[in-house]
Amino acid sequence: MNKVWLAGLGGAIAGLVVATQFAGPIVAQEAEKDSEVYEQLDLFGDIFERIRSSYVEEVSEKDLIQSAINGMLQSLDPHSSYLPPDDFDDMQVQTKGEFGGLGIEVTQENGFVKVVTPMDDTPADRAGIRPGDLITAVDGESVLGLTLNDAVDLMRGPVGSEIIITVSREDVVEPFDVAITRETITIAAVRSRLEDDAVVLRVTTFNEQTFDSLETQLAEQVEAAGGIDKVSGFVLDLRNNPGGLLNQAISVSDAFLDSGEIVSTRGRDARDSERHNAAAGDLAQGKPIVVVINGGSASASEIVAGALQDHRRAVVVGTQSFGKGSVQTIMPVQGDGAMRLTTARYYTPSGRSIQSLGVAPDIIVEQRELEPEVEDEDPATVAAQLRSEADLRGSLDNDSLTEDERKILEADRAHKEETARLRAEDYQMSYALDILHGLTVLNGAN
Repeated sequence: MNKVWLAGLGGAIAGLVVATQFAGPIVAQEAEKDSEVYEQLDLFGDIFERIRSSYVEEVSEKDLIQSAINGMLQSLDPHSSYLPPDDFDDMQVQTKGEFGGLGIEVTQENGFVKVVTPMDDTPADRAGIRPGDLITAVDGESVLGLTLNDAVDLMRGPVGSEIIITVSREDVVEPFDVAITRETITIAAVRSRLEDDAVVLRVTTFNEQTFDSLETQLAEQVEAAGGIDKVSGFVLDLRNNPGGLLNQAISVSDAFLDSGEIVSTRGRDARDSERHNAAAGDLAQGKPIVVVINGGSASASEIVAGALQDHRRAVVVGTQSFGKGSVQTIMPVQGDGAMRLTTARYYTPSGRSIQSLGVAPDIIVEQRELEPEVEDEDPATVAAQLRSEADLRGSLDNDSLTEDERKILEADRAHKEETARLRAEDYQMSYALDILHGLTVLNGAN
């Protein structure tokens, strides 16, 4: 017993000696580091005073300090920024689902404002603004060199007023102007409809209303279809969805998963890491799901697509998503403003980060541009292309069909015509519905 005690005592003494030997250099390093920080803060104060006293025009001390804070945050990454009180109020309103503006989600790239996505049925969407467009000027004033918040401020204005933005687009040689009238933007977080026996759920954003709206509208469409047994499956349309609240992305993913991890977040400190798991219950009751994404699907949209894809709960179709795999925390600060700070990266259930990579669809489906109508095309030629044997005068009837079989064929023909119409209007959605139909047939065969 004494030997054990002595061994422990010896270890304690040795540890004390080591700690004593290294304490001096460590303390010195910390003191030197603190000294450098204070020197830099003194430098900032010196420059601030020189600007205030010697700049060619009188400047606002408040504006100088806010610009310095914003510059510090924006040097970290494109998503960290300072929110003055007005901007903080606007952001809180936006997460509730209603705000004034053009209806575009933006980030900053190479000094210009880059469109992440236009929101559905907003002035920007109707004006033809696309994901990836660069806004280089607002009402003739260049945005180059402005902070993202300042550039966004230029685009704000009274509802009903017109704004002209200059857009640079990858496949267009010269920048061009787009006139847009500002409106009060009311975001319908979820829209739904029935396509034959498939329920289409269009999720436009992840705000405070998203999950509740999805749950309500899914139930309404299932009831309209005649019950879950009459539903072939679900299409979750996340195209041009810029993301939003993390907890809403988790709830929407959980709606279609019975168990397993949804997403994990990892910050600089391992102790701050979190894992979010699904609870039992699947609103789709095991029915097939197809998720549609594109380059405008970002952040929370990618969490949902990645979770359902990793769990093989859904087939993901469309094009590569935006690739925003970071989490921002809104931290209120003194003066009624806030700081938006990137505090973590998120990872899909398989452990992959989509930062700068995006979610790769299981099946790549490019959206086809609508072909312009040919006004001078001969109507007789068009009619001839749509004819079949049954349309010819005096054609023989098929005497092998019963009346019920004939009705089934007519319904099938109407379905194919509707499919052709949808394919012309929205090729990606048509493809998603075709895949869903195939999965339904396959599940029925099993």
